[in-house]
Amino acid sequence: MTDGASRAKLSVNVNKVATLRNSRGGTVPNVLEATRVCIAAGAPGITVHPRADARHITFADVREIAQELRARAGGVELNIEGDPRPDLLALATEVRPDQFTLVPVREGEVTSQAGWDPTIPIAGMQKVVRDLKGSGIRVSIFVDPEPAAVRWAASAGGDRIELYTEPYARAFAAGTQSGRGSFEQYSRMASLAHDLGLGINAGHDLNLENLVLFRRLPHLDEVSIGHALISHALYVGLSRAVDDYLKAVAG
Repeated sequence: MTDGASRAKLSVNVNKVATLRNSRGGTVPNVLEATRVCIAAGAPGITVHPRADARHITFADVREIAQELRARAGGVELNIEGDPRPDLLALATEVRPDQFTLVPVREGEVTSQAGWDPTIPIAGMQKVVRDLKGSGIRVSIFVDPEPAAVRWAASAGGDRIELYTEPYARAFAAGTQSGRGSFEQYSRMASLAHDLGLGINAGHDLNLENLVLFRRLPHLDEVSIGHALISHALYVGLSRAVDDYLKAVAG
């Protein structure tokens, strides 16, 4: 098995910083300042997921972060997550993130609950992918760890998949045997995606404990981590939390 840990990158999702700010109103905690702390601590990527109801990250946040990263002349990637609604796609065309991760959204959900349904007609997704790539944006497609979903993402023309890792996190928490069994399933899907010419990202409920195993995923390019990292930062501080997760990803 190829160990992806030596080259996988960490993208810090700063949504939870915005959630805390929005719970009170105003500008504290400041999302841009939090982004700067993450970058100073060595984070090679920043992820944002601006939802239609703007309950955490707003379009203004995205523009500020994009401007900050452009001013740093490269080195830190911006990843925008979200559903392919027109206003968000227009924002992506405007700010030109390094990557756009296409994520399905279910009405009323608190957080993402599944990857794209591979029975959805592919033509609409192919157009979205073509338009994003035409703007120079790398496209990742959020999928469950199933062969049909991986093949669907490849047919859509994506550059990468992002494996939805909540099932792995639940299995890992249930015990060693179930965790390893789930990891092997993810490993098979990563190998399939690689064979189809796709890069491999992963995210959702990854943390310091389950990364010990998951960082060994074959061909792993990037992990996006928000909730667990920001929660850890409440105890140890944001800079230390980023450093802890960088070490966990690197092994």
